[in-house]
Amino acid sequence: MKNAQKSSWKSDLVSGFLIFLIALPLCLGIAMASGVPPIAGIITAIIGGILVSFLGSATLTIKGPAAGLIVITLGAVQELGGGDMLRGYKLALAVGVIAAALQIVMALLRVGSLGEMFPSSVVHGMLAAIGVIIFSKQIHLVMGMTPHGKEPLELLREIPHSLMHMNPAIFLIGGASLLVLFLFPLLPWKKIKSIPAPLVVLLIAIPASIGFHLATKHDYNFAGSLHHLGPQYLVQLPGNLLNAIVFPDFSQIWTLTSMKYIVMYSLVGTIESLLSVKAVDALDPVHRESDLNKDLLATGVGNVLASSVGGLPMISEIVRSSANIDAGAKSRMSNFFHGTFLLLFVVLFPSLLKQIPLAALAAMLVYTGLRLASPSEFVKTFQIGSEQLLIFLVTFLTTLATDLLIGVGVGILLKVIIHLRNGSSLKDLFSLQHKHEEEGQQVAIRLQGAAIFTNYLSLRKKLDLAHQSNKLVILDFSEAPLVDHTVMEKIHHLQGEGRAIEIQGLDKHDSLSKHNLSARKKVTS
Repeated sequence: MKNAQKSSWKSDLVSGFLIFLIALPLCLGIAMASGVPPIAGIITAIIGGILVSFLGSATLTIKGPAAGLIVITLGAVQELGGGDMLRGYKLALAVGVIAAALQIVMALLRVGSLGEMFPSSVVHGMLAAIGVIIFSKQIHLVMGMTPHGKEPLELLREIPHSLMHMNPAIFLIGGASLLVLFLFPLLPWKKIKSIPAPLVVLLIAIPASIGFHLATKHDYNFAGSLHHLGPQYLVQLPGNLLNAIVFPDFSQIWTLTSMKYIVMYSLVGTIESLLSVKAVDALDPVHRESDLNKDLLATGVGNVLASSVGGLPMISEIVRSSANIDAGAKSRMSNFFHGTFLLLFVVLFPSLLKQIPLAALAAMLVYTGLRLASPSEFVKTFQIGSEQLLIFLVTFLTTLATDLLIGVGVGILLKVIIHLRNGSSLKDLFSLQHKHEEEGQQVAIRLQGAAIFTNYLSLRKKLDLAHQSNKLVILDFSEAPLVDHTVMEKIHHLQGEGRAIEIQGLDKHDSLSKHNLSARKKVTS
C-alpha cells in the first residue's frame, strides 16, 4: 500500500508539473483575451488547483480558466464598463461572485445532472462559434495589430488589412509560435512530442522578445517602412501577487445587463464544466465516475473565491485534464501540484513572465479557436445526421450574430421543433412515457413515448437505480416513436462504462443517418 501511495504521489507530481507548463501561458492568454489583467488567469488556476482540489472535485480534472468563457467575460467587461475596462472588470467580478453562488445553489439542489441532457449538437455549435470569435479577435494580435472592429464578422473582414500593415518583428514571433503549435504534434519522435508545445513556444518567444528589445520603446525600419516596438507587446504584470488582488464592485449587480451575464456565466460555465467532467471520466484508466453535483459544488466555491480577489471564472478544463491523464496522473493531487507550481513561479520568477510576448499568447488562442471551430466538427456532426448539422449550424450562426445565451436557446428550440415534427408529443417533452417491469435480477423499461433529451434525466434515474442494484436493464424502444441522438449517445457511454444495459426494439425504426448513434424514427405501417 505504501509503495502504491508513493508511486501515485510521484506520478501526480510529474503530471502536475507538466500541466503547470501548459497552463501558465494559456492562463495568461485567456485573461488577456478576456479584457482583464493577465494575472487574473493565474489567480484562478492557483485557487482551482490548491484549494478546489480538496473540496471533492472530480478526481483527474484540472480546474482553471477556459477559452470557452472568454467571449462572456470580455462581453461583461465591455458592456458593464461602458468603455472603462477597469470598472467593467470590477463589475464583472461581482457578476462572477453571484453566478458562482448560483452554481452552489444548483449543486445543493442536485441539478448538476442537468449537464447530462444538453444536446451535443447545440453544445458543439456553441463551442465552434466561440472558436471563431476567439480566432477573429486574436489573429490581429499575432500580427502586432489592434483591430477597429468589435463584432466577429467585422474582425474577420479586417484580417487582410492587418496582414498588409503588420509589424514584421511581432508577426515573426506570433507566426513562429503558430507554426510550432500546428507542426509540433506532427513530429515523428515520441520523446520530443512529450514536451508540451506551449512550453516550446515560450522557449522560442521569450528569447525573441529579448533579442528584439521589446522591453524598451524604439523604432526600426523594414522594407522602407517604420515600425514601433516596446513594452506594449509584452505581458503586463503587477510587482507581486498581492498587488494583483482586485475586489468586485456590486453597485450594478441588479441591472438587466448584470443579470444577463450572471445567467450566461452560470449556464455556460456549468454546462462546459460538467461536460468536461464526463469526458474526463470516460478517459480515466480506472473508470471512476465523478459525482457531478459534488464537482459543481467545488467549482462554485472556487469561483466565489476567485471572483472575490480578481480571478476569472473557472471550470473543469478538458484540454488540460486530458493532458493530465496522458501524463500519468493518479489522483486529484496532480491538480494541487499544478496550482502550487503556478504559485511558486509567479512569486519567484515574475520578471521572466514579463518577457512573454503577447503575440505568442495570442497564437496559442488562435490555435485553440481553430480547433474549436475545426471543419472536422462540422463533418462529424453531419455524419450523425443532417438534422444534427442543421441544429449545429443554427446554434453556431445565431451565437455569432447575437450572443451565447440566445444561440443556445435557439438551438434547443429548433431541436424541440424537429422532435415534434418527427413524432414526439408535447407530453414527451416533459415526462418519460414508459412501463417499468422487474423480475429477479432484471429490469425492463419499455418506452411508450419518445426518448429525447428533455426527458433523458428521468430515464437516467431509473438506469442508475438498476445499476446500484446490480440488475440487468432491458431498454425496449419498440413502441417509442422517436429515440434522439442525445439518448443514443448517453446510453452508448453508459454501456462503455460497463453498465449492464441491453437495447431492444430498434429494428422497428429507421435510422436518420448511417451513424450508429443517429436518431431513430419508428416506421409507420
